[in-house]
Amino acid sequence: MFFVDIISIEGLGNHSYLVGGRRTAVAVDPPRDIDRFMTAAARRGVRIGSVAETHVHNDYVTGGLALARTAGAPYLVPARASVAFPRVPVADGDTVTVDQGLELRALATPGHTPHHLSYVLEEDGRAVAVFTGGSLLIGTVGRPDLVEPRLTEPLARAQHASAHRLAEELVDDVPVLPTHGFGSFCSSGEVRGDETTIGAERKGNDALLKDVDTFVAEMLAGLEDVPAYYAHMAPVNAEGPAPVDLTPPRTADAAGIAERLAAGEWVVDLRSRVAFAEGHVAGSFNFEGDGQPATYLAWLIPWGKPVTLLGETPAQIADAQRELVRVGIDRPAAAATGDPAGWVAEGGTLRSFPRATFAELSAALALGEREIVVLDVRRRSEREIGFIEGSVHLPIHEVRGRLREVPPGTVWVHCASGMRAAIAASLLDASGRDVVTVDDRFEAVDETGLTVTYPS
Repeated sequence: MFFVDIISIEGLGNHSYLVGGRRTAVAVDPPRDIDRFMTAAARRGVRIGSVAETHVHNDYVTGGLALARTAGAPYLVPARASVAFPRVPVADGDTVTVDQGLELRALATPGHTPHHLSYVLEEDGRAVAVFTGGSLLIGTVGRPDLVEPRLTEPLARAQHASAHRLAEELVDDVPVLPTHGFGSFCSSGEVRGDETTIGAERKGNDALLKDVDTFVAEMLAGLEDVPAYYAHMAPVNAEGPAPVDLTPPRTADAAGIAERLAAGEWVVDLRSRVAFAEGHVAGSFNFEGDGQPATYLAWLIPWGKPVTLLGETPAQIADAQRELVRVGIDRPAAAATGDPAGWVAEGGTLRSFPRATFAELSAALALGEREIVVLDVRRRSEREIGFIEGSVHLPIHEVRGRLREVPPGTVWVHCASGMRAAIAASLLDASGRDVVTVDDRFEAVDETGLTVTYPS
């Protein structure tokens, strides 16, 4: 018998896997905080006998090298990947023993990267699962535009061929276990659901239903912007990431927080958007700890800028710290917890701004309140399926660099659900603008008097 434990990286929309038998296991695409794998292996009573990468990752810092060294295990990396550390190069058709009766067989599945491999888990010679990394995903495939522009179309065509190879070599009931999942910006389209099989993908994946020219044209037309921090991930992974340090950061007092703000450093408030709107340190930014702080903070921050974290509890700081190391933000400069009133110098006050619904926005516009600016911070693809007439569009990752383009007036910021609106509102508030964050689902606009344009 074999087991597959899923190690979720929810903030990045990814899964890693611990796969094994009675005595030994292999770790597939592990994140940087490798203690989760060591704990999972101890719980199973197995030794990590090898560590396998499907590709050199663009969206997170791998824990593969550190885990292999800690476990004293061989580090399996695609042979065509250029890396600066010793590893066991793996090529198409190579097999690796996992445990008695269990083997991994490598399949070359280029497309997400030129060197990409998938790994077929075989029990007594029969395929029982396939780990597809950034190749075949649930209802879609990994995006092909993360290497360099001139390779994007050739990699898109390779991705189509790789999906067909997997479908041709594996039977319908084989579970497909990708690394990239719901919410991952490494996906070229919407990931639907939490589990799938080769048979399900045959029936529902465009890569397996459409001819290569149609598939490539549609995929390339639908690609979203690439998170800015991706540019730093692959080089770190190819060089060999350093081990992480998850010990608590130094404590920041009110004077220290003020000094860091004055120096142009980032002070990030991890509390809920409701709590932040009710009262926050002037100049701080709101990235909710329960949202995707790693993805959006890493995307928006000038790379290398020191970060001070503010949270309700030490546990909230620790959780964010763990998420941030996965994207290469290694050590917060400082942190503070407790009552936000203690984060401002004596005699100072917390800032606040209103929250509202789309119905309240509609009412304000109907009353003729002057100088209302409606700012839509959703992605371009989201706006293409409907937007409020007269709204200004700046995707969340462009807001900070284009603040001067926001017209004068009170800015009512919205996204699809409220989280990104809260980030944008905090950026605008820190720049001195009057803001209202629309903390509501965009579907609610249909029940208001707002005029919505639905492009054909």
